[in-house]
Amino acid sequence: MAKRIVIGVPKEIKISENRVGLTEAGVKQLVLEGHTVLVQKDAGVGSRITNEDYERAGATMVDSAKDVYGKADMVMKVKEPLPDEYELLRENQILYTYLHLAAEAKLTKVLVDRRVKAIAYETIQADDGSLPLLTPMSEVAGRMASQIGAYYLQKDHGGKGILLGGVTGVNRGKVTIIGGGVVGINAAKMAVGLGAEVTILDVNHKRLEYLDDVFQGRLTTLHSNSANIEASVIGSDLVVGGVLVTGWKAPILVTKSMIERMQPGSVVVDVAVDQGGCIETCRPTSHQNPTYEVSGVIHYCVPNMPGVVARTSTYALTNATFKYGSMLAALGVEDAIAKDKALFAGLNVYNGAVSYEPVAKSLGLEFKPYRV
Repeated sequence: MAKRIVIGVPKEIKISENRVGLTEAGVKQLVLEGHTVLVQKDAGVGSRITNEDYERAGATMVDSAKDVYGKADMVMKVKEPLPDEYELLRENQILYTYLHLAAEAKLTKVLVDRRVKAIAYETIQADDGSLPLLTPMSEVAGRMASQIGAYYLQKDHGGKGILLGGVTGVNRGKVTIIGGGVVGINAAKMAVGLGAEVTILDVNHKRLEYLDDVFQGRLTTLHSNSANIEASVIGSDLVVGGVLVTGWKAPILVTKSMIERMQPGSVVVDVAVDQGGCIETCRPTSHQNPTYEVSGVIHYCVPNMPGVVARTSTYALTNATFKYGSMLAALGVEDAIAKDKALFAGLNVYNGAVSYEPVAKSLGLEFKPYRV
């Protein structure tokens, strides 16, 4: 029998994070399914969803995050809880959001100590290996990466003064994309569309064949190894890091010495920063202070890139997350993950332990698998 629970949607507090965990359409559907939905006032404003929109959909508006966490059986968010929210988490509360715990030892300890049932969007994995809840944000971040790179290559933004597409009689800008997954292909679409000379590297030969076929010779595909990465990076105006190993900390593929040999005014955009980054000189920044320089190379390493195109991102994200959110609400964690293998892969912390092996190994913690 379907459960009826209280679902809470807090306002995101990460810097310049304007997305929200549930749209007004999602609220309406959950209310129709018999649940109570609490939404913190102004949670949707950054995505142009008003308090009145939520109220018309049947939500109960509350004043503070404390009200949301204090009453909700399940919390639906976008980004991981920050330290100000740690004390609000409750035992057996379902937390359904992006977590990226392999790079978040402190948060992992909090979730374990407070015995939260934590479901991570980014590790929910379908039978074909795809990551349906990560895909829409990877599409957004990949497209943004080339757009942002082109912006910072302008001289007035500190770059070397390169127009990626060049013009008649002048060389085009060179773009290297490391990783041919969802981020990589979307970064490539934008860079190719801008007219750049694009190289994309991946370890999967079938993926490279696919990219060759899709782009019909408009970019160069290379097997991803240290020699090819080094040669491509050093000669590039823009490098995009788009490497993902599901649930694990990202491997370092671009070394500091490679960065030091790039021309001053070049740009790197590390989309993998929320999993630790695949560029050695990468460290997380924010939308308020998005860049820094190492050896004259501009680094853009914002973990929540889609947060500044919030209207697009919120609707794209919640289109993907709602299905599993509805299941968790109706069935509870235990019955929902027993019913759906993809959702089972999303369970990262349960009953005071790390239940997702890549996170446990990345952080050197005990792994206790959940037994269905």
